[in-house]
Amino acid sequence: MTTQFSQFTLSAALMARLNVNKFENPTPVQTGAIPPALEGQDVLATAQTGTGKTLSFLIPIVELLQKVEARGPAAHALILLPTRELAMQVEAAFRAIRTSSDQTVALVVGGLAERSQLDAIRRGAKLIVATPGRLEDFLKRKLIRLDQVKILVLDEVDRMLDMGFQPAIARIAVTLPVARQTLCYSATLEGPVKEVAQKYLRNPARIEIGSVLKPATNVELRTFEVEPDKKQELLEHLLGAETGSFLVFVRTKHGADRVARRLIRNGHSATQIHGDRSQAQRNSALRSFTEGHHRVLVATDVAARGIDVANVAHVINFDMPKVAEDFVHRVGRTGRASAKGIASTFAAPAERGDLRKIERTLSIQMKRFRVRSAELN
Repeated sequence: MTTQFSQFTLSAALMARLNVNKFENPTPVQTGAIPPALEGQDVLATAQTGTGKTLSFLIPIVELLQKVEARGPAAHALILLPTRELAMQVEAAFRAIRTSSDQTVALVVGGLAERSQLDAIRRGAKLIVATPGRLEDFLKRKLIRLDQVKILVLDEVDRMLDMGFQPAIARIAVTLPVARQTLCYSATLEGPVKEVAQKYLRNPARIEIGSVLKPATNVELRTFEVEPDKKQELLEHLLGAETGSFLVFVRTKHGADRVARRLIRNGHSATQIHGDRSQAQRNSALRSFTEGHHRVLVATDVAARGIDVANVAHVINFDMPKVAEDFVHRVGRTGRASAKGIASTFAAPAERGDLRKIERTLSIQMKRFRVRSAELN
């Protein structure tokens, strides 16, 4: 079993970048995906967010870009992702490990100004990191060429399909060379994802990391039975009792604003992220939380998809997730890599049945606590 990056056949330049960034021990998905990817094989990996999959496709891309000869302003690698937040994080990770400033990258996403994106493309970006909608728009307007792409990465395919991107992916794929390498990552391998894999992959190396739908074992799962009007008090009680950062999930945009405002009013350092906030506000909130300037980030599910923040100590399900899969995605934001994490679910007495349904679906048992008002004072 490979236990260090030095055991892969990587260039000295890339090893140096990994060392600078303190990447020493590959995660299981990296151990499984990197060797076949380096050999040019297609890869199909089922792995949750937080398993280290980003590095497992960026390493082969950096190695490829060191070898290919530039022929005009055309990209040699394309990464498709469901959300701009995730795309921005992947772009930042690539910049951290690339071995030369000649390995240029263009971020192609909606919600941000076109001009800088098009400038990067015109200057001959070697890697395109994109969401399907904006990339397809650029293709239609003949602003981008993908006919020299040698590696295609489809990341979080299940999420892209959930968001209705299957037709866009198909239209993008026909503009790519048939002779290319494709790396495909998904949390699940159900129906539509399987179809995508069969359509775009040839004899892929199959990597399966842990249970496809299960919270990580290093996350302590708690549930608090609490009256709906006491949830805010319970949240503030936990903030006082525990250390570390809190990622709080609520169902609606208005709910996110309300919870964050009350926290701020009561002296807690909190910020929020949801669909009604501008991209600049979302970026600012995420950066502030990541850098520790805000201890609490209140988020809706849609806004939080693709957010990858290290070292979240607590996930709070302030509102119950609708389905078991959302529970897994939320809880997966803590206990990353091998760190310990805590996930607490607030459930009203009327939601006991919903809670048991999630437990049954995921074959889990949460530690139960019943909250009485007097305990919160």
